[in-house]
Amino acid sequence: MLVAEDDEKQAELIRRSLLSEGHTPTVVHDGRAALDAVRRQRPDLVVLDLMLPVIDGFAVCRMLRRDDDVPVLMLTARTAEDDVLAGLELGADDYMTKPYSPRELMARIRTVLRRTDRQSSGGQRVVRAAGISVDPVRREILCEGSPVKCTPGEYEILLAMVAEPERVFSRRQLLECTRGIDRAATERAIDVHIMNLRKKIEPDPRRPVRLLTVFGAGYKLSGPRG
Repeated sequence: MLVAEDDEKQAELIRRSLLSEGHTPTVVHDGRAALDAVRRQRPDLVVLDLMLPVIDGFAVCRMLRRDDDVPVLMLTARTAEDDVLAGLELGADDYMTKPYSPRELMARIRTVLRRTDRQSSGGQRVVRAAGISVDPVRREILCEGSPVKCTPGEYEILLAMVAEPERVFSRRQLLECTRGIDRAATERAIDVHIMNLRKKIEPDPRRPVRLLTVFGAGYKLSGPRG
């Protein structure tokens, strides 16, 4: 577990909380050190403050998502919705706004780790629709035979939609699939996930043929099963 937080008192509080949960945390205080630590240690999760020196948290998240799928939980003192959504768009899995309680942070971390658990998911079968296959055991996604890298939130949304093609999902229903995004940004956060998924599974994200908007209702995956 990696904690990237420039406030030393806050970082120590998080470190102690993680130790009490049985984790082995590493703490760094700037973005460059965070990137180096991820490459060296391959942590299970990164707790990432956005206001880091040297390289800020937005840039760290962007660099991580180029070649790594490590789960990222952002910490931000910014309350503007656009700042939070920018982090989600870069591929963060969840976020918390400061101030927060250590107990709530640990609960969020447990939620993200459950979503990203790569162990057996109880023998669930591979589901296929619209040229997409999702393997819940291996947590692998293929689109027309090519691997697709998704954040845990994107994975959960796509798994639900591939399992029920042509079903219209409301934004609230898709939010429940992700199990962890703050309700303060409910509808727009889901829109960001859908936009990111379109970039990964659509031939032309500006003219989607798979992941369709149903105006006034939500989204659906369009295409045959199998």
